[in-house]
This record gives sequence, C-alpha cells and structure tokens, in this order.
Amino acid sequence: MKPYLIEFGSIGSQELGYISVVEEQDDVPFVIKRAFWTYYTPQDVLRGRHANIDKEMVLIAVAGSITVTTELLCGSKETFVLNNPNTGLYVPKLCWHTMQYSHNAVQLVLASTKYAASDYIRDYNTFKQWKK
Repeated sequence: MKPYLIEFGSIGSQELGYISVVEEQDDVPFVIKRAFWTYYTPQDVLRGRHANIDKEMVLIAVAGSITVTTELLCGSKETFVLNNPNTGLYVPKLCWHTMQYSHNAVQLVLASTKYAASDYIRDYNTFKQWKK
C-alpha cells in the first residue's frame, strides 16, 4: 500500500465555523488505537525520520502547514503538503517519513497501534535493507 490523501467531510460555514469528523474504518482504514499531536515545533526542525513496522497512521495538519516526504521500500518517493484541517495523509506500514512544520503548525496523528519502541526503524540504512 502507498501513502494517499484522505478528504474528511466538513460541515459549517464561514459565519459559524466548521467541524470535521473522523470515524474509524469509515474514514480511516484501520481501528484507531492511539491519537497524539505535535505543536510548537520550530520550522528548521525535521521530525519523523523513521518508519514503523506494524503501525499505520493518518497525519492531519489541524493548524498551519506540514510538508511530509514519504519513501517506500521499493524506492517510491512522494511529497505532500498538508495545509487544510479536513485533509489527512495515510502513511502505511514500512514507509519512511519526514515532516517539516510551519511555525504555527499543529499536527494530529491517528495511529493503528499503541506506542512500542520496538516498532520503530530509526536508521535509514536499516530501513533500506529491511525485508518484508
């Protein structure tokens, strides 16, 4: 599977504001086991720089802008700019990813597993040599 954008529904108006809703397995292709968010990340910091063995994720920029670069084991690379709070990026298992944030970015992450340090591949060369 490869990374792809997910458009979440948006209800509301400019006068009242908007709401978007995510329902697992209807809008996200997995059962959500964990949610976390990042904020106050300096613009010159490159986050991520890892792949997950078993975890799938959806990344959402609920504020600001986040540039996400992905790479699959086959070598396929893509860059996505998340700058709309009703758009998420699906990140599959074994997908190396990095994230660069605007100064006001807030990122919500929906994950298919709870945190486990053993799930992370943090060395790029190890990732490139990984066998499925």
